[in-house]
Amino acid sequence: MATKSQLPKGRDGVLSSLNAAIDGLNVAKDTTNITPVNAVFGSASVLLVIIRVGFLPVHVGRILTDVGI
Repeated sequence: MATKSQLPKGRDGVLSSLNAAIDGLNVAKDTTNITPVNAVFGSASVLLVIIRVGFLPVHVGRILTDVGI
């Protein structure tokens, strides 16, 4: 297990945590055959993807600014 000093900090830490949660939900959704459970895992995964996409414009804007666009 990673110690606190090894964990990513700031926005990168949030994005890596969101990616891990999305991957975990997708694996759980794929392994179960119960339709209501699939719906819950799928909905939660989509919600986390929407939250993750909300973080991306800051990175894209920073990249575009660095390039000079």
